[in-house]
This record gives sequence, C-alpha cells and structure tokens, in this order.
Amino acid sequence: MPEASAPDRWGERLPRRLGFLSAAAVLIGSTIGSGIFRTPAVVAGRVTDVGLFAAGWVLGGVIALAGALTYGELAAMYPRTGGVYVYIREAFGRLPAFLFGWAELLIIRPAAYGAIAITSAEYFWRVVGRDGASLVPGTGLSIAQAAAAVFIVLVAAVNYRGIHLGALVQNVSTVLKLGALLALVTLGLVLVPSQELAASAAPAPLATLAPAAGFGLAMVSILWAYDGWADLSFVSGEVRDPQRVLPLALVTGTTVVVASYLLANFVYLHLVPLDRMAGSPLIAADAAWRVLGGAGVVFVSAAVMVSTFGTLNGSMMTGPRIFYAMAEDGLFFRPLAAVHPRFGTPAASIVLAAVLGVIFVSIRTFAELADQFIIGIWPFYALAVAAVVVLRRRLPDAERPYRVWGYPVTPAVFLVATLYLLGNYAITETRIFAVDIAVVLTGGPVYLYWTRRQARQADVGGG
Repeated sequence: MPEASAPDRWGERLPRRLGFLSAAAVLIGSTIGSGIFRTPAVVAGRVTDVGLFAAGWVLGGVIALAGALTYGELAAMYPRTGGVYVYIREAFGRLPAFLFGWAELLIIRPAAYGAIAITSAEYFWRVVGRDGASLVPGTGLSIAQAAAAVFIVLVAAVNYRGIHLGALVQNVSTVLKLGALLALVTLGLVLVPSQELAASAAPAPLATLAPAAGFGLAMVSILWAYDGWADLSFVSGEVRDPQRVLPLALVTGTTVVVASYLLANFVYLHLVPLDRMAGSPLIAADAAWRVLGGAGVVFVSAAVMVSTFGTLNGSMMTGPRIFYAMAEDGLFFRPLAAVHPRFGTPAASIVLAAVLGVIFVSIRTFAELADQFIIGIWPFYALAVAAVVVLRRRLPDAERPYRVWGYPVTPAVFLVATLYLLGNYAITETRIFAVDIAVVLTGGPVYLYWTRRQARQADVGGG
C-alpha cells in the first residue's frame, strides 16, 4: 500500500488528481441516474396540468443551481474530502455533522440504493419481456423488488473485491447513460412529425390547477431527480486547483444537468400525453416506443437498466466510505473501519450498506424510497447552505476565492424552497415525515455515547 502524502495547505492528504472536466463529470454522472428516466411519471401522477408539470422541472433546476452556486463558495473555502459534512461542522459544530452521517446510515443511503435498484430492475424486466409488478410466490415481493435486492448485493460484491472493479463498471455505464439520454432526445425531436407531437400533447388538462399539496409532493420527486449536484463536494479533497475548479465545475455541471432534464421532459410531453404519463412508470421506454416501436423500447430499456445499475454502483463506491470515516473517528463501531487485508476495501462497511439497501428495497415502493431520500438529506443540504451566512458573519475576513453570485438572494431562494418542501411534506405525509425526523434525532444520544466513550478511552490512554 502506498504511503499517505503529506497534508497540503488545506490539511488534505489525498492526492489531487481531478481536473475541471473530471470534476464536472463526477457531478453530471452522479445526478443523471434513474430520476429522469422514471420520475416524470411520478410527477405526472401528482399534478394534472402541463404548465405546472413544466414549472416544477424549471423550479427544480433553479433550486439546484442556487445550491450549486452557494456550495461553490463553501467548496473554495474548505476544499476538503467530506464536503457537506465539513461545511456543517465548520459552521454549526460536530453534532449536526454527525447527524448528517447518521442520516446517511439509516435513511439517505439505503433509500437511494433502493430507489435506483428498483428502476434498474424494472427496466431489466422490460428487456426480458416480463412485468416487474408480478409477485414472487410466497414472499409478497414483486419480482422487481427481488431483482433490485440482487443488484444491490452484486454491486456490493464488486466493490468488496476492489475499487478498480467498481471504477470499471462506473466508466462503462456512464457512457451508456449519457448516450441513451442524448439518443432519446435527438430521435424524439427529429423523427416524430410535428403534427404528431401537437396531437400527443392535446389530451393533457391544461386548465386544471393541481392543489398546492400535490405540487409540493411533485417537487419532492423532482428534487430527487436533480439530486447529485452536491456529490462533487464529497471529493473536493481530490480536485486540483480546487479554489478555481470547484466553483466552476459545480455551476457548469449543474447547468448541463438542468438543460438535459428540460430537453428530456419536453420530448416526454410531446411523445406521451400528461394524462397517460402517470400510468407509464417506465416513461423513457414508452417514449422510445413512440419513436422506434419495439426496437426503441428494447434499446432504451437496456441502456437505462445498465446506466441505473452504474449509478447504483457509484453510490456503493462512495456511501460506505462515510460509515468507514465515522468509525475511524471513533464515532461508530470500530470493525467498520477495518480494511480488507487482500482487497484494500472497507469491507465491513460495504456489507452493512448492502444489508440496509436490501431491507429498504424489500419494504418500500419507488416513490416512497425517493421521497424518503429527499426528506432525509434536504435538511442537511439547507444547513450547509445556511453555513454561508453563518461563516460570513463569524469569519468576515476569511479567504473567499469565490463568492456566491447574488448573495444573499441566492442562498435565500434555496432555503425558502427547502422550508416549503419540508413543510408541505410534513402536512401531507405527516407520519413518514415524523418517522424520518425521529430516526435522524436518534443520532443525538448516539453522538453523546460515542464522544463520552472517546473521552474515557483518552483518559485511560493518558493515564
């Protein structure tokens, strides 16, 4: 094993090997996963107006860009591995940062595994000509849920045996992911006659406004699709010239994602009327059928299956490292910090992540998993955005190579949107919201236990 390098001027010991293009690719690849291929159908089931449908996706893009612009300032100040965790810790202390890691363990990461794996599994059954909703005899699970559990175990096994295998899967799937989305958009715009596009959009009830609660729930699903713009922050410690590259990559990458999503939804609306989109959970394959018939369905279904499988693989590459870091800091079970003597991986943490993912995918639907992910992570996204305000007041003279454009309006847009999102969900889905918040708050006693345990061990060592 190579020796760790000396800390750089920001205290980071990991080698900085990612340039601008690689950093932007991390953001784009992490964001464009299962959401854009599946979420539009969920959104269509929650709003009944084309204008609201389109407005939701535009608003989601504005919120994501506001977050990326704000994180650019934080990333330039603290270009360290951990990103969101570091921003929260520097502004609000160790306890809120620990709660973020705790939420990642019990809600965020397992829910992400489940939602992504279910999408990949359902497209898999579409390719082989089966209905993923069919039940596995004697289990109460759909065959899509069963296949999703297998996919989670498979990517865990790949990453257990070495990060080089995980990286190979990730590189291949990223090419297919971008190719599938670009092909669908291009073919939908070029091959379908304009009069057919107009006819397709006609059945949607343009004059009916959805209730505010429905739009709020739709925004939860939309923000699930946009999630990933913050992932670049987790590898900030491995980006070259970080004070210049990180803000630029955050904004550029998020802009590319927003443009891609708006184009994809434009094509979806023209190929599948909104009133039928709600009953079309595999919307990308159904849109492809309008363009190329059965061949288009098979092509897109196979490409989306592989691309979402790659997203699942990427999440399994990164997520367990959070648990590993917590254990290494003495804030979680020490065996989770063990490195496999042969494969050089955090093997126990990977096994834990896989077990949690299988449990979640066995008891939740896609929409429930996506909602639970958003409700789990967005309070911490907002806390990190609020860190900009706190740090500007606390450290007015600190080095800030990049200052968020439009301050204080830009972070305020993100924070107001988050309050609306969480407040609406708390009113409409009170039980699920309360359970998620309660699970996060259980991290408080755990934090006190582990910090006192650390203090006792330090006293014993000092004595």
